[in-house]
Amino acid sequence: MFSLASLISLAALLDLLYGLYTTFKHARNFVRWRCGSLPAYPSDFLGWNTLKELQAADKARRLPVLFVDRFSLMETRENRRVNTYLTRQALRDVIITCDPKNVQAMLATQFQDFELGSARRISLHPLLGNGIFTTDGEHCDLNLEERHVQHAFRAMPVDPTTGWTSAVDIQTLFFRLTMDSATEFLFGESVNSQSAALDTNQPDSFSANFDRGQQFAGQRARLDKLHWLANTKESRHVTAEVHAYQQSRKPDISSPAPTKQHGVFLQQLAAATQDPIELRSQLLNVLLAGRDTTASLLSWSLLLLARHSDLHCPITFTSLKDCRYLQAFLNEVLRLYPIVPNNRRTAVRDTTLPRGGGPDGSRPVYIRAGQQVLYSVFAMHRRVDLWGEDANEFRPERWEYLPFNGGPRICIGQQFALTEAGYVLVRLLQRFGAVEDVFSEREISYALNLTIAPGENVTVRMKAA
Repeated sequence: MFSLASLISLAALLDLLYGLYTTFKHARNFVRWRCGSLPAYPSDFLGWNTLKELQAADKARRLPVLFVDRFSLMETRENRRVNTYLTRQALRDVIITCDPKNVQAMLATQFQDFELGSARRISLHPLLGNGIFTTDGEHCDLNLEERHVQHAFRAMPVDPTTGWTSAVDIQTLFFRLTMDSATEFLFGESVNSQSAALDTNQPDSFSANFDRGQQFAGQRARLDKLHWLANTKESRHVTAEVHAYQQSRKPDISSPAPTKQHGVFLQQLAAATQDPIELRSQLLNVLLAGRDTTASLLSWSLLLLARHSDLHCPITFTSLKDCRYLQAFLNEVLRLYPIVPNNRRTAVRDTTLPRGGGPDGSRPVYIRAGQQVLYSVFAMHRRVDLWGEDANEFRPERWEYLPFNGGPRICIGQQFALTEAGYVLVRLLQRFGAVEDVFSEREISYALNLTIAPGENVTVRMKAA
């Protein structure tokens, strides 16, 4: 029999030997794969200062801009262009990149080396469950969409003497419109948030709880290993309310299967599984993809349209009716304001990223299994070395963008968002001939939970066509 002291000593020895082995293995891989060291962003041992930076930027509604500022600081410190660096954040070492070659590797060419990671699951699971986007998108039911657009028009009455609407918070209208159309498509019954708001001027309870639940999910993502700090009593309450609403919409499995054209997603999903947790998870995941992406895109579109009527090649309601120009317009909106501005992956095995290491940043970066890599699409889309000196200017003539991720996990909401946003914009163009930003001098801010939207209400006045 071994004594307790002997077992503890043996365990300590084995742990030491394993540590030496992994250190040797990583050092060997680093040399064999010709990797280079990364520049380090200044952080303390616990990563507390960088976490406080994130929380302060989120409170100031400029979180995406923080990553642009960090890359600028790294360039000053290193006296060269820096597109990838290492930092410590909330007890974890994190590699941050805005290099398109590295993003392409994680999302496509080395897709098998990376996964979403436990941090992503921990932050989203309480609200959304274990959803995965694998279904093909249905064709948009324009009759259904038109009903909800008409409800939005009711909230924008035109003064017959001037032809202008009063000041309208159109961002709130867009989030209500897309919530109504998404819930009708998913559950077969809309939450009718627009009608409720017209009667009471208050959001419906499901939408309010769903939005608040996303805020807590965003907090958990930023806290990382300290995610439990965001699991408050209020967080548990709003999550329970969202789940209760979904569970009250049980599918009628005894009814005939709906036609593909007019199918209700819940009915079709119930034909594949009767697991209530699986049904709930898939529905809430698709709701997020179908509602928030479109509402955010529409909100940014109207804000930019209101602020850029004086361009050299003016963006007018007339020019946007050309579908090719409409596509270019949406592309440029998504370049400057990608719906998911920051994302992350976790390495499932020891691997590399193409570049960022070494004195000039041209050598591969060594990535250990379990290493988190955060990539900032927001910063990548504003690099002057890629887009030119006017990278921060709004020019719809541009075409290349990465607003929805890419590769095998390309966003399921991409085509839905582009189709629905295009339809709603064209309907607005048919009804109104001009738009003005009521607060045109106000600096643009950002509300980032799981997707990015304008941080302040998009308040506009519109003139009837």
